[in-house]
Amino acid sequence: MPKILVIEDDISFCKLLEKFLLKKSFEVTVAFSAAEARSAIRKESFDLILTDLRLPDSDGIGLMSEFKNEYPHIPVILMTGYSDVNTAVKAIKNGAADYISKPFNPDEVLLVITNALKASQEIEEESTEETPKPKKAAKKTVTGENEFVKGISVASKKLQDHIQLVSPTDMSVLIIGESGTGKEIIAKSIHQQSNRKNNNFIAVDCGAIPKELAASEFFGHLKGSFTGAINDKMGYFEAANGGTLFLDEIGNLSYDNQIQLLRALQERKVKPVGSNKEINVDIRIITATNEDLREAVKNGDFREDLYHRINEFSIQSPSLKDRDEDLMLFADYFLEKANQQLNKDIIGFSPEVVSIFQNYNWPGNLRELQNCVKRATLLSQGDFIESDVLPVEFFQVSKQQQGFTGAFSLSENEKEAIIHALNRTQNNKSEAAKLLKITRKTLYNKLKQYNID
Repeated sequence: MPKILVIEDDISFCKLLEKFLLKKSFEVTVAFSAAEARSAIRKESFDLILTDLRLPDSDGIGLMSEFKNEYPHIPVILMTGYSDVNTAVKAIKNGAADYISKPFNPDEVLLVITNALKASQEIEEESTEETPKPKKAAKKTVTGENEFVKGISVASKKLQDHIQLVSPTDMSVLIIGESGTGKEIIAKSIHQQSNRKNNNFIAVDCGAIPKELAASEFFGHLKGSFTGAINDKMGYFEAANGGTLFLDEIGNLSYDNQIQLLRALQERKVKPVGSNKEINVDIRIITATNEDLREAVKNGDFREDLYHRINEFSIQSPSLKDRDEDLMLFADYFLEKANQQLNKDIIGFSPEVVSIFQNYNWPGNLRELQNCVKRATLLSQGDFIESDVLPVEFFQVSKQQQGFTGAFSLSENEKEAIIHALNRTQNNKSEAAKLLKITRKTLYNKLKQYNID
């Protein structure tokens, strides 16, 4: 199975290309920068390198020359969004095996790769006949599955840093964020990186517990202690003993239940309903809320002493609109899960769907994205998810959104939006690309298209 190193800073395009090559029986490693590519090639052996012409920390021709000096036997194919014959000639002169202009079709990719590998094999065979050389075995990297997707946005990196800092401690953690942002996934990640990882992680939805049954659910009960108690029951606190207890939407607890919870947290002892015996518990508390508990404290709806007890350390769970750069990373991850669950083999998302995703507001955050991807995977008949399988709300634009509100979109008046974004960022192209919700490379294409200096 030929092994290919793909170097491309456009994440969504890179993932699409990776899945296509995997489906065609290639082994693929991806790098989003020249630095990542250098690290990868030091660790593994590759049969072919496919690199973009423009990278955030290098240019493809320079990187190709560097690799050709160190690994002359590996063919390098250059990709670019600019159909520039001069660049193609320069690339070939500098040792490129071939050159592809984007956008390119799948058949073209396969043909170019196949020809480059064939030519490389012939050269290697000729060289072997003259001077036999031992071939270095390729190293294989095994990675475990983790539900926590590490994003690349500023908000995601801050989240990862906070998780890494607080996980080894026993501090109580309050996770704050909108519904659907993955607060329980964050809590699980903290537990899995803590000293309690080999013990239970018990998750409780406080909003689903009736006020009258909260004591029984949290602390357990004895048989016959109240009507309906037909058996002894272990409570959440005892079940989580030695591990982590995650209380989701803690703001939904009644005031009386808050008092009961506070006492258990202070004493680290619980008494099942109907029992005179206290049980010692050693647990870590992680809580989550989508409301402002400080405001609830001011209004007398949430106990201040309980608030401080659960909030030794707080973590903000960012909304999807605060982590634009991560959108397609999450979409690809949910697509992989959907393929497994539905026994499908969808490669990726069409460019039109990527654009629609990037311009959608995602009020339901990660939960909405996951549901959308799973539904689209089920409905898709081809290799790629197309716009015709997306829900109708993706195509409904309110009257308020149709007027300019300070947000940037390339759906209409592209040239004006680009100029406005450049003015807003004092001609900083990286920042302008972020405002426009496109990659820097796409922005350069648009600048060339509209002759914007």
